[in-house]
Amino acid sequence: MISIALYKPDIPQNTAAIIRFASCFGMKIHIIEPCSFRLDDRRFTRVVMDYMDIKHLHKYTDFKNFRDSNKKSRIVLLTTKSRISYLNFKFKKNDILLLGRESKGVPKELHESIEHRLKIPINKKTRSLNIAISGAVASAEALRQNNLL
Repeated sequence: MISIALYKPDIPQNTAAIIRFASCFGMKIHIIEPCSFRLDDRRFTRVVMDYMDIKHLHKYTDFKNFRDSNKKSRIVLLTTKSRISYLNFKFKKNDILLLGRESKGVPKELHESIEHRLKIPINKKTRSLNIAISGAVASAEALRQNNLL
């Protein structure tokens, strides 16, 4: 099943929204620590509501631990620094869509180490989409391509 990973998330409301949409589609959620807030943070629990399914939530101490634990999956980074549109990519059923930090994305060395990097084309007058929206857009396409919706 397509899953979604958050690299050191730093905005509780975005993380909660991502967990909520992932839960609605039966997707696993991977959180790569450190997380900048606690999962009992009021801002987080207010948005996630009762959509927090612990059995679908996996936490990792760092990116190496995440990568080592998911060797059979292909990691696909969503980034504004790619030339390849998510619409021109063939997603596989075991892909993990990786979202960087809202404030900084992923470090340059990590960005360069990931083979599959995709962007969501947007109006050239704008900078970026909200991370939860980006995750939902790409997840919907990956799920659609694999007849998982």
